[in-house]
Amino acid sequence: MKQQAEIDYENLARLNAPFLEEFRRSFDAVLDSGWFILGRQVEAFEKEFASWCTCEYGIGLASGLDALMLSLKVCNLPAGSEVIVPSNTYIATILAILQAGLQPVLVEPDIASYNIDPQKIEEKISGRTGAILVVHLYGKCCDMDPVLDIAARHNLYVIEDCAQSHGARYKNRVAGSFGDLAAWSFYPTKNLGALGDAGAITTNSSGYAERLKVLRNYGSKVKYHNEEVGFNSRLDEVQAAFLRVKLKHIAAITDHKRSLASVYLQHLNDEVVKPSVGPDYFDVYHIFNIRTARRDELKQYLLANGIKTEIHYPVPPHQQKAMQGILKETSFPVSEEIHATTLSLPISYFHTSEDVLQVCEAINQFYK
Repeated sequence: MKQQAEIDYENLARLNAPFLEEFRRSFDAVLDSGWFILGRQVEAFEKEFASWCTCEYGIGLASGLDALMLSLKVCNLPAGSEVIVPSNTYIATILAILQAGLQPVLVEPDIASYNIDPQKIEEKISGRTGAILVVHLYGKCCDMDPVLDIAARHNLYVIEDCAQSHGARYKNRVAGSFGDLAAWSFYPTKNLGALGDAGAITTNSSGYAERLKVLRNYGSKVKYHNEEVGFNSRLDEVQAAFLRVKLKHIAAITDHKRSLASVYLQHLNDEVVKPSVGPDYFDVYHIFNIRTARRDELKQYLLANGIKTEIHYPVPPHQQKAMQGILKETSFPVSEEIHATTLSLPISYFHTSEDVLQVCEAINQFYK
């Protein structure tokens, strides 16, 4: 294959270049204000983001992991309660369950959507189950109707891990609007990314919102008076200001990534398994993944031709060293199949359709 321009998987400098002037003005405004923790920028972003998510309340936090953990904390489940979670999620989802003093119970995903398979949930429910933690992986919403039906019949909380699904929709409802609480990450590579660690929770419960504001701030509502054992997990004023800038552009970011995905879907040949699409789903493609039994070989071939890719994720949670002796089950063949065959292709805001066509050409050439 003819050597062409190199294509990064991600490049945060290029990704954020269109927003630099707005970032600088926002940073200067924070600097001039002299207020750097839980100020006007955080309050404004919380309101703007909650409204965008069609939720009543937003609570800015230090990271997506904290958002997951604190979502579980406010449910007040008995210690050791079980939480249903997909077996192929990023490890942070499972770490949050453990840090909340609860027990993860892994359920296999649907091999087509990579999201939790609703048909496999009920067999894992026991008398100790307290919640279902769904993960809208790669930018596609879960099949929420059956999940919500199961939760209602078994009186379970539903928490959404929306770390990869900013703006994704299921049957015209936006991710984060289905469960009791939704946890968000604004890690810099996300579709709505900060310039550092940042997270949030959205909810329609005023009770949850008020308690989360206390928990994130040392368990304190009034300075130096602590109502409960809390945490230090506050969205930074500077990051909130940056996120307010990015939120203004999220529609353009989403449209661009969807347009790149359409190029992939049209031009990649059928030697690879492409992401599923369907009328009930509006996918935002935080990650565009394909699957192939020749994943490692293809990855090296693309790299040799100047195309960088990633694997989300190379090791399934149940095979991580940190999980040994913690999880009750250790065999998840569907998850293992996904982790062994998945490959993430370049699909950043700075990529062009020409970049994507070059990736498609290289992949198609590999299979000739």
